[in-house]
Amino acid sequence: MIRVSDLSVNYGAIRALRNVSFEATPGKITAVLGANGAGKTTLLRAISGLVTPSSGTILLGDRSLARVATENIARMGVAHVPEGRGVIEELTVEENLRLGALASKVNISEGIEAQYAKFPVLGDRRRKYCGTLSGGERQMLAMARALIARPKVLLLDEPSLGLAPQVTAELMRTILFACESEDLTVILVEQNAKGALRISHDAVVLHLGTVVANGSAAEVAENEDLRRYYLGLVEE
Repeated sequence: MIRVSDLSVNYGAIRALRNVSFEATPGKITAVLGANGAGKTTLLRAISGLVTPSSGTILLGDRSLARVATENIARMGVAHVPEGRGVIEELTVEENLRLGALASKVNISEGIEAQYAKFPVLGDRRRKYCGTLSGGERQMLAMARALIARPKVLLLDEPSLGLAPQVTAELMRTILFACESEDLTVILVEQNAKGALRISHDAVVLHLGTVVANGSAAEVAENEDLRRYYLGLVEE
């Protein structure tokens, strides 16, 4: 479980997060939603140690993640897939996967084959250089590279950004399958609120760095005020 309590993050005089609290549990997807500038990416960066909170706590089980080096947080089982599909274009698909497994104790060959089973298109392109992959294929590879180390927590930042609707739907199904089959704690930051709520179990809505809603995804999806004023989901 990830437990965030009264978390605040400042960038100089700007307060990006203010007293944010929520829990994310194993085997469930927690969607973090809100407009641009709401603090969603900052929240993931704080959990993975890329920014230092000004106050509050972040717990993985009973272990604090606050002020722990990013590489040590990764060793504790937290995998972060940032926005932008950061694969290494000059390497092949398989070489990128091997990099993801290097710091873990998994059998690399078995881990790679497990990811090819989960993402068959990557198996078909295992020897292709990543610069030749489509946007959807790169996003799948970024996820597979994180999952190969068998993390306990998966942080996903805008995985559907720039993808076609059909590719997005396939990616969302894969996220849900990975979460439930591997008992992962998944925190999903998404601008595509409708798609995120469809696969998520719980949801947190941020507005200007503060939590304006925290509950089940179904409750958030059904709340007309949240849909209209914070998520931009207005029925035609």
